[in-house]
Amino acid sequence: MNNSVVINTAICLPAPDIEALIQGRVIVAMCKNYIVPERQFALYPSDGSINILPVDQYYQSNFLTTAKTILAQVSAETISVRAWVRCEKCEPLDNTESLSALSRLTIWTTEALQEILTQRHNIFLLYLRVYHLPKVITLSIKVNSQFVYLAEPLTISEVTPVLEDRTFAQRKRQLENRQPPLHPELEELQSAIASLIISQPAAKQLDDDIKVFLGWSSEKLIKQPNANLAWINDIAKLGDRSIEQDEKKSNYQAGTDFENIARQSLEFLGFKVENAYKGGAGGLDLYCSKPYPIICECKAGKLIPSRTVEELLKLGGMHLGKTQLLTSAKLVIGPGNPSPDTLKAAKEWEVSIINAMTLQKLVELKAKYPGAINLVELQQYLEPGQIDYKIDEYIDKVEKVIKLRSHIIQLVKKHLEKTDDVNVGVDALLVAYIYDNPPESLKDKELYEILIELSSPLTGYLGRIKGSDWKGDRFYFLRDLPIHLK
Repeated sequence: MNNSVVINTAICLPAPDIEALIQGRVIVAMCKNYIVPERQFALYPSDGSINILPVDQYYQSNFLTTAKTILAQVSAETISVRAWVRCEKCEPLDNTESLSALSRLTIWTTEALQEILTQRHNIFLLYLRVYHLPKVITLSIKVNSQFVYLAEPLTISEVTPVLEDRTFAQRKRQLENRQPPLHPELEELQSAIASLIISQPAAKQLDDDIKVFLGWSSEKLIKQPNANLAWINDIAKLGDRSIEQDEKKSNYQAGTDFENIARQSLEFLGFKVENAYKGGAGGLDLYCSKPYPIICECKAGKLIPSRTVEELLKLGGMHLGKTQLLTSAKLVIGPGNPSPDTLKAAKEWEVSIINAMTLQKLVELKAKYPGAINLVELQQYLEPGQIDYKIDEYIDKVEKVIKLRSHIIQLVKKHLEKTDDVNVGVDALLVAYIYDNPPESLKDKELYEILIELSSPLTGYLGRIKGSDWKGDRFYFLRDLPIHLK
């Protein structure tokens, strides 16, 4: 397609239908006239009065809330044009096909499709490739027909499709063959979540993820910086602070600040921090009870003071008892390198020591990939002494696991693009993997286990068609796994 597109005609469609097209929920519209493929139109939303049935009967139940919301927003004075389309295919609708099969793949009820055919006889199904406009355009043209010429043609230099090429081609094949939706339950869930977004903004991320999984969106989900996670950047600063250079903070206040952010960090990582043992004079800095007991001492400043280990042991024994003290993991979080006597005591009493920056690295990884940190695995790296290098080993291991999965997702995507297949089996993928600069060697069963993981509804990076045995399973691409690692 050329970089510049000129649009001089708009097609008038019910506003809910246009919303579904822009969302990627559907790729078709209904029209009374035959449209020559390759023609391009702006999308002009109407109030739905052209529909021949009431809205409750016209749209499917899982789209009804969205439809009513959109119709309530349509203005009689001005019309907002947000997208344009190119006609990819135009086919007549008739009673010889299963309207219920078509209904399942669109937003219209079977009843609505049947009524349209009964009253209008000639109805065409338009397969539309939808593109975002760089900015919303406001029009005040009155429309009495399905098409309207624009007084000023739109010249578009940025061609931004709602669905990427491969996703659109898959959806088009599915619709042409009237193949049933793969995940009708998720469509119902998405509908429920979509109605919550206005009152619960946190639901938007899940809504976006489900749309990608369903193939309604193929945008790479580039997560914007979360203002609620800005505190992560302060972990090392608060732990390694030079008290002498901070004129507004007392030694006590500096320690309290670091203890608070260390508590927040451990809770963010998934530990359950007990409030009953809170710091202060005679109290433990931090005590985590789950997934395993761990006693923490936090030190802010330029270095870890001598006798820090002894202090942790004394307070731990006093509050928890000797048996629980000995069976709990013990951790000191502080700045610089420990003194020789602190290091000796740490090894003798099996106390681990890490810098504040190491804690920050763990939290950063968790923020980028919420499921990345396995605290039970992490426990194996809590050896006696200063263990920053051990935690770095764990982080490197996790990053390799993530990069391998991202590589395999891209492998599936590239293989299907190259072969123009809809899905691919394990044997063919293993051959492709061997010749694609693999990050590590994998056997067919190892590759299969990762494919199963990536095609789980909880991850949704790949889709899976189950075969008679594991070698008969087929996989297809759904969405990318962006890499945010250093």
